[in-house]
Amino acid sequence: MSAGGWWALVGLCVVTTALTRGLGPAATGGRELPPAAVRVVLLLSSALLAALVVTSALADGGELHVGADTAGVATAGLLLWRRAHVLVAVLAAAAVTAGLRAAGVD
Repeated sequence: MSAGGWWALVGLCVVTTALTRGLGPAATGGRELPPAAVRVVLLLSSALLAALVVTSALADGGELHVGADTAGVATAGLLLWRRAHVLVAVLAAAAVTAGLRAAGVD
């Protein structure tokens, strides 16, 4: 893709982000959302992050692939579930992934 194409893509992303960020306040008209809707909105970011992590950890060119990176994500998830510090989980995930890749697991 040419440099102009990349800049057009960046511009399209800027416009799309601006429109979607402004759509919520415009649709509500300054009114407060019901408490149930606020709880759903608060959970959406976590769900989106989880979907991105799962997609990144399991997808490899359009097919399901379990490998070293999946083991690293599972390690971090397990440690976070057991209330480990985030830095410990990240370092453990990196160590597991690097160790498995060094051992030849793809």
